[in-house]
Amino acid sequence: MAKYLILIYGDEQAWATATAERQQRTHEGHAAFSAKAGTAVLGGAQLEPSSTATTLRGSSVASPTVTDGPFLETKEGLGGYYLLEAADLDEAISLAALLPEVAEDFSGVEVRPVVQRD
Repeated sequence: MAKYLILIYGDEQAWATATAERQQRTHEGHAAFSAKAGTAVLGGAQLEPSSTATTLRGSSVASPTVTDGPFLETKEGLGGYYLLEAADLDEAISLAALLPEVAEDFSGVEVRPVVQRD
């Protein structure tokens, strides 16, 4: 079995201004996803807004520089993730397609294989 990181991106402003009902539907969608995915879900979490991020930028000649904010300034921020175990990419995509964000017009889901080391 391979591992896949499911990265959930979205427009943070749209999420921040979403109605309580819309946010509740999204949370319920994640509960339904977790129930359907079962033991394939190895972990996951919702992240605080990107404005709370701290970034370390490396240097080969000095200590890392620490700055407030995300690594990249983008309209869509990383809002959460799941770590899944699946037989192959097709299964990982099928599971990711169950997430409520794939039906939203202000978000998207990225599926990335995790490097397997023996």
